[in-house]
Amino acid sequence: MTALRQTASKLSVGQSEVLSGLSERNGKLMAHFFKYKSSAELLANAAQLGLQNIAMSDDLSPMFAPINVGGRTVGNRWAVQPMEGCDGTLDGAPDELTYRRYRRFGAGGAKLIWGEATAIADDARMNPRQLWLHGGTASAIESMLADCRTAHRKSCGHDDDLLVGLQLTHSGRFSYQKPLIATHDPILDPRTKDKSSGKIVDATYPLLSDDDLKRIEDQYVEAAKLAAQIGCDFIDLKQCHRYLLSELLAAKNRPGEYGGSLENRTRLIRNVIARVRAEFPQLLIASRFNAYDGIPYRGAGDAFIGEPCPHELPLVTAFGTDPNDHLREELTEPLQLVRWLRDWGVSLLNVSMGNPYANPHIVRPAEYAPIDGYTSPEHPLFGIDRHFRITSRIQTEVALQNSQASGTTLDGIPVVGSGYSWLQEFMPQAAAANVSAGRVTFVGLGRGTLSQPDFVKQLADTGRLDRKRVCRTFSYCTNLMRTKDHPLGQYATGCPPFDKEAYGELWKEAEAKLTKR
Repeated sequence: MTALRQTASKLSVGQSEVLSGLSERNGKLMAHFFKYKSSAELLANAAQLGLQNIAMSDDLSPMFAPINVGGRTVGNRWAVQPMEGCDGTLDGAPDELTYRRYRRFGAGGAKLIWGEATAIADDARMNPRQLWLHGGTASAIESMLADCRTAHRKSCGHDDDLLVGLQLTHSGRFSYQKPLIATHDPILDPRTKDKSSGKIVDATYPLLSDDDLKRIEDQYVEAAKLAAQIGCDFIDLKQCHRYLLSELLAAKNRPGEYGGSLENRTRLIRNVIARVRAEFPQLLIASRFNAYDGIPYRGAGDAFIGEPCPHELPLVTAFGTDPNDHLREELTEPLQLVRWLRDWGVSLLNVSMGNPYANPHIVRPAEYAPIDGYTSPEHPLFGIDRHFRITSRIQTEVALQNSQASGTTLDGIPVVGSGYSWLQEFMPQAAAANVSAGRVTFVGLGRGTLSQPDFVKQLADTGRLDRKRVCRTFSYCTNLMRTKDHPLGQYATGCPPFDKEAYGELWKEAEAKLTKR
């Protein structure tokens, strides 16, 4: 421990903060960052770290102002982020815990409920209990969304200003049956295993062909058709976290119609948007996308602090990332992407970044790493500042302006911001500051909704969160999800500390298995 602290003077400010936050628990070094008694203390620490994009406002009224999205009025600026509960049936339908989760989301008061990643095909599923929208499950998913709306009406009086959608996904490289990759990534390939053969993906592993991708376009459109039939207000074409459409965004080294130029790399999403708009004009289209990929990390040293995986420069397959410095964003292509998405008819954007399996500290700054992760190589405030900075740039780009494609003036696209959970009880003040400054339109909460699904009602009624149920980002939900030794191949995930009724016994069972490892 002393030796680790002695190295701090040789590191960046952010890395030194990591080492100074290390403590020992049960013989294991762990980081502890959140020590703030007030928002002023948090802001002072951010200033000490040289961060300029985190602000606070005690006036929460901007968070309860209505906003127009694609011609629909949405009643407030709070969003429930898309999260896989891993609690469906083996054929892709919602199960008991799924229905419960969406009833709780509906009753919670958020006016934008961004339904979770729902696969467009069986071989596109990330885990065997992921939702999968097809003819055999459409009615069950319809019931799940109807339950969500009913709970909202009972809790909030009406659902006229509620927007509910479904995230349509193809897991690509992370498909649980077999990796289906769009391009070879020299850093991710060695971390990708084909479970069907037991082999690690290498340069000889076959790519999805152009014809395969054309079939996947058809699968997206068929799923959109079902989504329209079951009453979704919008669909999200998922382009984040290095799943298939996200990997295509970075596929500069892919040959053929879907690789190389940015125009080619966006061919699949462009084709799907055009077909969905033509065939189902009543269905709004959204997209959650990676504005910054970064590169994979691995743990090292006694404290298992994350370090970049070995890589060569310039980087070829890292979207939104400076090819000569993975720590810096390069937003030329992401900004072109959002301009195109606006021009093609997308009504709502959601900014994310990173990869939850390869660099989780970028996706979701946390107090403690997940069981299969590493100690964050940076203070979480750096990750939050990155989220806020990049999201603000995206929101500015798609504000009211002239369309390059049509020469006409278009309404700006609302943008959902991510990365707020680690701020804990000070999350609402940061959200209000960003929305009131026009740096983002909606603020999304993911993990925090599992511990306190009624967070919007709490804020509306009392002006603050229930501190006894604030998510502390201890990664229990991720650890539960990553414990795969289950008869159905996947544990359901939720918040064991604050939702013991549903997940307490599951956690005891999973914890015993994790301990044996």
